Amino acid sequence: MSDVTTSTAFVRSVLTEAKAPPKSIVGPWAWARGHLFGSVFDALLTAFGLFLIGWMVWQVLDFAVLRAVWSAENGEACRPEGVGACWPYVGAYWKQFVYGRYPEPERWRATLVFLIFAATLIPLAIPKLPHKRLNALAFFVGMPIASFFLLAGGVFGLEPVETTLWGGLLVTLIVSVVGIVCSLPLGILLALGRRSKLPIIRMICIVTIEFWRGVPLITVLFMASNMLPLFMPAGMEVDKLLRALIGVAIFTSAYLAETIRGGLQAIPKGQYEGAMALGLGYWQMMGLIVMPQALKMVIPGIVNSFISLFKDTTLVLIVSIFDLLGMIQASLADPLWISPVTGKTGYLVAAIVFWVFCFGMSRYSQWMERRLATGHKR
Repeated sequence: MSDVTTSTAFVRSVLTEAKAPPKSIVGPWAWARGHLFGSVFDALLTAFGLFLIGWMVWQVLDFAVLRAVWSAENGEACRPEGVGACWPYVGAYWKQFVYGRYPEPERWRATLVFLIFAATLIPLAIPKLPHKRLNALAFFVGMPIASFFLLAGGVFGLEPVETTLWGGLLVTLIVSVVGIVCSLPLGILLALGRRSKLPIIRMICIVTIEFWRGVPLITVLFMASNMLPLFMPAGMEVDKLLRALIGVAIFTSAYLAETIRGGLQAIPKGQYEGAMALGLGYWQMMGLIVMPQALKMVIPGIVNSFISLFKDTTLVLIVSIFDLLGMIQASLADPLWISPVTGKTGYLVAAIVFWVFCFGMSRYSQWMERRLATGHKR
């Protein structure tokens, strides 16, 4: 009689609980080991980078905080050797850094302009807030008109203030905001014109773009300030600030045109054919189908031009328009605050202000890029 071997099988009816992944492949230590210390060379580069960052941070903290002078009535306390930043000088000149030489009794108008700018820009930058068309109309049309009448005066009983008295951060924001608002639509038109099938329009746009891209901004400002009046009728003068605004807007639009043209060339031909199959006209096709996709693809390039424009506003100093950096340089001639560290402190303030604005634009553009990249997620 043969033995019959029987076996029993066990089938689990309840799944085991999921275990956390090993710490060797997840977490900050795993990321650091894979990205910063993956090899001997990577470890050396990481160590050198950390040393360089630590040294720079220490130098800034030592100058701006540890050895700084925090209270003084003049620059005498900032003149001894080894002293750090002279912050009382910044406190004494802070209003000039913001408003320039704008008359002090009328500075409430400039403050109101800052508030209007923030009140129209912040809701426009938050996608979830409603009434975007009304908000855009308020920012692109209402805010510039209201700001001009408030700052220039001469209406509604406001005291007239010449643009030669405007300065500081106020002028920096005016030049950059006007340049951004005016250069973007002009750059879109130049990009479309360069891709036009009409030879005359295409040639005009090509010549315009290449000319302004081939001339330094400092030369454009000199031309706008000194040569533009030569082409005006006798007795007619154009405000110096307006000349700078026109030059900056045209100069930036040439660079934006090439950035936007790159986005237009990246759009598949099927998008154009699909729009034409729906019976859309040229401007409908561009405004509803093509241009939104092209602008979404070139957000980094557009914001890069905006950041460059914001930093290049410091060049208006060469045509006697005192922006933030110009007011800082002008304040260094005050004998009351002359010291070896006054200039370093002023330039540190300028660097902080410009970094805050540029970093804010950069981070916001990255957030918008991630939010709009729904069709490219994998």
